[in-house]
Amino acid sequence: MKSASIALLALIAGAAPALADSRADRAACTPDVMRLCASQIPNVAAITVCLRQQRPNLSPGCRVVMDQSARPVRSVSNRP
Repeated sequence: MKSASIALLALIAGAAPALADSRADRAACTPDVMRLCASQIPNVAAITVCLRQQRPNLSPGCRVVMDQSARPVRSVSNRP
């Protein structure tokens, strides 16, 4: 049972990179994944969609992570 719990936490932590770039970001969203989107585990894309749909219910830290991941990436031009 203990190894199953560890495996589940590792899976969740591994799912969050789609949302986050750092361990702190993953840690911010892991409790929300367990609370709001556990039925989507192990589907990373489904977890991401679920968290976006649950935005009003997210913890403040995970909401920041999700807001950052939703921003469009700007390209940097070398032109003057």
